[in-house]
Amino acid sequence: MAKEAKTQVKVQVGIEAIWKALAKDLRFVLPRIMPSVVKDVQVIEGDGGLGTVFLFNFGSDVSNIRYQKEKLVDLDESLHQIGMQVVEGGHLNVGFSSYKTIFQLTANGDSETLINAKVVYEVEEDHENTIMPEKTLMSSVAFIEHLENYLLNQSI
Repeated sequence: MAKEAKTQVKVQVGIEAIWKALAKDLRFVLPRIMPSVVKDVQVIEGDGGLGTVFLFNFGSDVSNIRYQKEKLVDLDESLHQIGMQVVEGGHLNVGFSSYKTIFQLTANGDSETLINAKVVYEVEEDHENTIMPEKTLMSSVAFIEHLENYLLNQSI
């Protein structure tokens, strides 16, 4: 049975700029703003749109996971929603049978965006790893804060 963990973050960046960074430029921006967490991101299948598979190679701050392949399974430009499903490595190697992270952006005026982050996951029968989704949300919040700072201080 699928479980969920959720959080919400408010950023002082307009929705179009943050959407572009998340949905179009993530593989370039993420290693730039958090190199000790994500060393690099490669497209290994697809063109960056729905169905694209990314390989995330983790940096020195990630101790128990070296890489993770994620597939872009949800991409709705009109709703500003993006979802990535782990398909190999990473969370699937530490007790999860399914792991998906979803970001939903909502404009709050011209220069503010609300970002709802959600982790939908299933735990393998012999594991009770319930702290990992909370850590993912904490990492997502840290990433969004770094992204906000990056976007406020320079252009992509």
